[in-house]
Formats: sequence, C-alpha cells, structure tokens
Amino acid sequence: MKTTFRSRILASYIFLIAVPLILLGVVYYRTSLQVVTEQAQRNVYEIVKKNNALMDTKLGIIEQNSLALFVDKDLFRVFSKLDPSNAADIFDADRQVSSVLSKYFTLNEDVYAYQLWTSYFTFGQMLPQGDPTRSDVYRKAQEAGGKIVWYPTYDFVDMFDQPYLQEGKLDFRHLFSATRYLDFSHLDNTTLEKMPPGVERPVLTISFKLEALRSLYEESFPENSRYLVMNADYQVVASSDPEKVAKQYKEPWLEQVQLENSGTLRMTLDGEAVIVCFDRSSVTGWISVVWTPESTLVSSLVPVIRTSSLLMVVVMGILAMVFAYFMADRITNPIKKLLGAMRSVGGGDFQTQVAYHSNDEFGILLHRFNRMNEQIRLLVTENYEIKLREQEAEIQALSMQMNPHFLYNTLNVMNWTAIENGQKELSKMLVCLSNMLHYTSRKDWGAVHLSEETEWMSNYFYIMGARFEDKFTVSYEIDPRLYEYKVPRLLFQPFVENALLHGFDQMETGGVIHIRGWIEGDTRHYEIADNGRGMSDDTVYAILYQESSSIGIKNMIARIQLMYGGEYGISISSAPGSGTSVLIRLPLHPQN
Repeated sequence: MKTTFRSRILASYIFLIAVPLILLGVVYYRTSLQVVTEQAQRNVYEIVKKNNALMDTKLGIIEQNSLALFVDKDLFRVFSKLDPSNAADIFDADRQVSSVLSKYFTLNEDVYAYQLWTSYFTFGQMLPQGDPTRSDVYRKAQEAGGKIVWYPTYDFVDMFDQPYLQEGKLDFRHLFSATRYLDFSHLDNTTLEKMPPGVERPVLTISFKLEALRSLYEESFPENSRYLVMNADYQVVASSDPEKVAKQYKEPWLEQVQLENSGTLRMTLDGEAVIVCFDRSSVTGWISVVWTPESTLVSSLVPVIRTSSLLMVVVMGILAMVFAYFMADRITNPIKKLLGAMRSVGGGDFQTQVAYHSNDEFGILLHRFNRMNEQIRLLVTENYEIKLREQEAEIQALSMQMNPHFLYNTLNVMNWTAIENGQKELSKMLVCLSNMLHYTSRKDWGAVHLSEETEWMSNYFYIMGARFEDKFTVSYEIDPRLYEYKVPRLLFQPFVENALLHGFDQMETGGVIHIRGWIEGDTRHYEIADNGRGMSDDTVYAILYQESSSIGIKNMIARIQLMYGGEYGISISSAPGSGTSVLIRLPLHPQN
C-alpha cells in the first residue's frame, strides 16, 4: 500500500506539533490556573484580614482613649462647675476641653474631628452642624448608655439638616463616627466622686472622613477588585462604588457573608466568576467584603504559558526542520516544476510539459497538468482561427450592406449635359454625388483619415442642402490633432442622415447640426448634435438594443466594437422637443 503525500504531511505535523502542543497546553493551563487561583484566593483573604486588623488597631486606640475620658479630672472639673448660661464660662471651658481632647486624639492622623456635644454648646472643633443633639448620631449614643457606638458613614448635610450646604463641595460630606455618652467621675484618694445629678452629660463624637477606609482598601487589592464595608444592617460604610455609600445595600449573597463573618466564597456575580473574601471587624462589628474576578487572577499565568509555549515551539520547530530536511526534495521539487510550468503557460507557451517519476498525488497532478495544457493549446488554436474567420466574414458582410453600386459613366454623361445646358447647380450636385459614390465603393473598407470623412460629409450636406432648400446649417468644432488619426469609413453618415430625415422633418427652417471632436485621456470623442424634434427614451433604446429600421446605426455600432473592442461604441442622448446628441467613443491608439 503506497503512502500518500496527504498522509505523510498530516502525520508529521500532528506528531511533531499539534498533539504535544495541545496536551501540554491543556495540562499547563489547568494546573497553573488552579494553583494561581487558590494562591490568589488565600492572598486576598489574608489582605482583607490584615486590613481589618490594621483598622481595628487604629480604631481600638480611639476606643481606649475615649474610655480614659470617663475619669479625666480636668473634664470632670470643667463640666461639674460649668454654668451653661454664662458665655464667658463656656468659652473658657471650650478652650480647656479642646486642649484635653487634642491630647488624646490629635496624634491619630485618621481622625477628622473630635467634639463634645451638649444641648447648649459644641466643644472642640467646630463644624456647621447646627444643633448636633437633634441628630441620629447623638440619639444612638444616648441609647447606648456609655458604650461606644460606631456609626456608619452618613451624609453630613442630611444628618445635621443643613440644606444650604447641599450644592457646596465639602471635604467632610461623608463621615463615619465613634460616639460615647460620657458620665464623668473622679477618684480623689480613695473616694469616687461623680458629677452632680443635674449636670448635663456630654456626648463624645470622633469623626472620620471616608478616605480613611477608602485608601486602605483601594491600594491593597488586585486590579479590577471591588470592595464593600457594611454594618449588620447592610448600611454601606465604604465601597468601590461611590453611589452605594451611606445607603442600604442588601443582596441575597450578602446574607451568607453576614452569617459566616469570615471566610471565602466562589460565585458568579453579574455573569462573571469571582472570588469573594470577607472578614468582620472585632472593634466596629462591620464586615469587609472584597470580590475579585478570576480572570484578573489568571492574567498572572500568561507569562508562564508564553515562556513554556515558546520553549516548546522552539524544540518542536527544530525537530520539524530536521524531519522536513529529508522530505524537502520529494515535496518541493514537484511543486517547483509545476510553478515553472504554470509561469510558462501564463506567458502563452502551451507546449510546456512537466516530467514526473512518481505515482503519488504529485505524479497524478503533474500528469493531469500535462494533459490539461495540451487540451488548452488545441482549444486556443482552434478558437483563434474560428474567431478570425468569423470577424473577417462579419466585417465583409457589414461592408457589403453599405457598399452602393452606381454607374459612374452615367453620372459623367449627366454632368456634361448639365454643363452644356448651363445648369451649374445641377452639375455641382452631380460632382458631389459622384465623389460620394466613389468614396463608398472603394474596395478597401478599412479605416480612413478624418479629413476624407469630413470631405464626404461636405458633399452630402451640399446635396441635402439643395434638396431641403437651406432649412439647416452645419458647424464644425474639431480638435486639429484628431486629423492625425483614422476613423471607420462612413462613421458619421447614419447619424447626420437620421438628423436630416427625422430630426428636421417638422421644421421649415432653423435646423442646426453641430459636429464636435476632442481628445480626453486615451479616448477620442466625436459628437453629432442637432436641435431637431428629439426622441423618447423608448425610441433610443429600440435603436440601440432592439430590431428596428436603423440598420445603418446598428451596423456602425457593430463595426466599432469589432474593430476596437466592446468598451468603445456609441451612446445617444435625446428627449422630445430638445434635440438629439450622438456621442462616439474610439481609442486614441487603435488596437491591433
């Protein structure tokens, strides 16, 4: 059983390239994807936990410092003796309170504002809060009864009912706060002193800008990751989507996150496979959720695949080149022979034959090529001879239709008779007619100079002018260069005759025939235009494409296309009452 070229080439390429690449590619991809995904999942989860631990450390210090305020003797003394109705006492107290608060909270760079709220004054840093004791933040602190309350991110304008700030650009527009109801006490030696019952207890409020959380999350996670920090009531504290901040965002998948408190999940969100990592803060009770597309994590696998694939391609390429070296002659030589033979055939040499010595597909192909080339040679020779005979016969037949036979001697006798009788006009008409008959009856029916054609038209117009008693005039506008070229004999005759006999048949006088000629690019243009009655589109179509009485026009179209090719010919533009224009297109250089 012989081995075919197809089986050899397929076997070699499948063995050397396709099978190893596919197998190794699948193994590398699946293994690397699994390893990278699992490692990335662990890394992201560790980042979430470390971020929570870092934030817990910072916020834990705030919580510890707030506890220290319960027993601060300076604050105890200020609020125990403060007269809310005395403005001077209040401003002096504000100075002392601000000094104490700055000692505890100034060093924490994440703190934006620290205040003590009372119904009569806000001690510490001033913000346009109006009466903060009417806010929900103040109410929650009082309800907690001394426990710290971490109030999630809120809109400053809405929380403190300050609508005039709505259109302003505030750097404190979104804040989250730690609040605590302070019931001061003081240990004097061994006696614990408490504030008098009638003294109003202030509420401590430590406010943080949203950037304190945003910077922590946005700078530590993989690209395209999204995050969400929310409390147990699904109130959003911080988010990669600013539209969700300070709003409630509850999705079914978040319920599982709230129940488990800490861990990882794999799921599909918005049609995309993601890894979800989450952890709850031990200080605030808020849960941090980060989800990262698996496609982002896989991108780190690309360099590994590229390197391994490149190495594999290099090795397989070397093996393929070594193997191809031994097959080069058997595969490439027949192809080279066939290409050389095809170039020869393309150049017109149909005698080319290709030698072959094998019985495989290439041998069969070369054998079929030789047979095809021989058949093409016979068909081309036969077709060329047939076309030549058909063209000669058609030109001769067309010429016979337009070759009139008149008796020259009779015209000469009539001419001398007219001269003897003093009829000079008749004599001139007979001479014109004789010249016309001599021109049309020449044995050589090839192309003639343009000057001969215009001379024939002059004779024709003279005779027709005498017949129609000068009811038309003729003008010429011909580029002198056109007289260097030849045109088919009687090129203009059918068109000027059509204008005289049909175009002016309803006119008594004023007929005009304008003959133009010009060169444009590689094309000669001749135009015969008249101001006669014109023709409809149907009539023009019938003259050009249907059987009609315009035999002369059809013959001329056929002669032009036989002599110069199908891209040249005649077009007619006409409309009833607007005259007729016939445009003839001939090549500048006649084809052989």
